[in-house]
Amino acid sequence: MAFVSIPKEIPTKGFRDCHDITEEVKKDVSKSGITAGLVTVFITGSTAGITTIEYEDGAVMDFIDTIEKIIPQDGIYKHNLKWGDGNGFSHARGALIGPSITIPLVDSKLQLGQWQQIILIDFDNKERTRKYLVNILGD
Repeated sequence: MAFVSIPKEIPTKGFRDCHDITEEVKKDVSKSGITAGLVTVFITGSTAGITTIEYEDGAVMDFIDTIEKIIPQDGIYKHNLKWGDGNGFSHARGALIGPSITIPLVDSKLQLGQWQQIILIDFDNKERTRKYLVNILGD
């Protein structure tokens, strides 16, 4: 059994900035030499999330529009009242989507569907450099 943890960074613009990180994760898996196991992608931060989607303009916009309807940016958030930073919505969105995803690895291939990509989405209200981890566990 082997374990590899690869720290990564990506610049983001905030405000629902969405990035397809699938190819980066595939490269990391290939470099790891692990051919069977589990791959976990985890974002370190509470105002962003990791999930899967068909990374196509229409599907991405539908996803972003749905998040806006569920957790509107202009809502009243107690976090904003306490801290005054105006990003209460981004914490709620990050918690809803979640900070990680785990994908099975079989015969050196991520077991993603044909139209399924791994995305990192930044919900915060400012630009930043996001840090995430690609953890690979297996043989």
